[in-house]
Amino acid sequence: MSSSTVITNIAALVTNDPSLGDHSPLGLVRDAAAAVEGDRVVWTGESSKAPATDNRVDAGGRAVLPGFVDSHSHLLFGGDRTEEFNARMSGRPYSAGGIRTTVAATRAASDAELEAGLVRYLAEALRQGTTTFETKSGYGLTTADESRALRVAARHTDEVTFLGAHIVAPELADDPAAYVGLVTGEMLDACAPHARWIDVFCEQGAFDGDQARAILTAGKARGLHPRIHANQLSQGPGVRLAVELDAASADHCTHLTDADVDALANSRTVATLLPGAEFSTRAPWPDARRLLDAGATVALSTDCNPGSSFTSSVPFCIALAVRDMGMTPDEAVWSATAGGAAALRRDDVGRLTPGAYADLTLLDAPSHVHLAYRPGVPLVAGVWRRGVRVH
Repeated sequence: MSSSTVITNIAALVTNDPSLGDHSPLGLVRDAAAAVEGDRVVWTGESSKAPATDNRVDAGGRAVLPGFVDSHSHLLFGGDRTEEFNARMSGRPYSAGGIRTTVAATRAASDAELEAGLVRYLAEALRQGTTTFETKSGYGLTTADESRALRVAARHTDEVTFLGAHIVAPELADDPAAYVGLVTGEMLDACAPHARWIDVFCEQGAFDGDQARAILTAGKARGLHPRIHANQLSQGPGVRLAVELDAASADHCTHLTDADVDALANSRTVATLLPGAEFSTRAPWPDARRLLDAGATVALSTDCNPGSSFTSSVPFCIALAVRDMGMTPDEAVWSATAGGAAALRRDDVGRLTPGAYADLTLLDAPSHVHLAYRPGVPLVAGVWRRGVRVH
């Protein structure tokens, strides 16, 4: 029989249930408690009404919120791109090959090396409050390398994405049609059993709209649900294709037309914003305010990858979103929890209500607003995942 625990003396509890507390989207409950049994939340509400349980934890007048849901990361890779970043930030030209540099290092890495890196970045993210994460392949670009990356990822998360269509593999650079054929044929056959999602980088220099549609449609036929890297570097067909195919998310969404915004606002497709990428490349910031005011659902994620956003910190991305993308602190926290869950089509994470997984983050602060108010400060004082304290 599983034991039960109640966390009491919570100054501010973010439930993401608007029927609770202040009836905002955050469902913020003051002077609150949360009860857990096994791996699930069984009760949340005012501390004075907390049920009797086997164990009791005193939050000490601090804030508690759902564990962050990082719905976009690239954690299976070899090497790093320190020299590229240093050159970019120093204003020096650098032509070592971008993603292709990581492809070469990933192909050369052993399974054990890839897994060790994944485990390291996951532990790093967990210490910063991330309890659910998605991660992708995309740095192997051969059938063998893509499928092994997904097998490694599947040992650590259910949210595994096949991104064979990250770029055209270097050896087929002169024949992109042949590479699309490989991705939609032999590679998909090998990778589909190990993934839940299929993704494509729809952008100039990667895959155009017709190629992206062919890849995502083939994935759907194999039972993988679409998500898409869309409109990161320029306006293009990615967002509208995502909506057309009922993709769970369109990710980046930096360069949007009014039609793109309207399409997102009138669909189930979540706009996942990744401010770490803009921070690390000095690119224009996505306009979160425009999306939110139109009624689109917005998620915030890290895009953790060795080239353009080498951060595993959701709190850092929350601070960037508030400072530079027009989001309020409440909106940014919602987008990093419930928004990420929506981008993964999950209702059992990203909220603290009965039936949800007991994934909780305790802040060394009285309010979730401190995540943006005190940028760069390690505020996460405790993390529970599936009811077990892991930090």
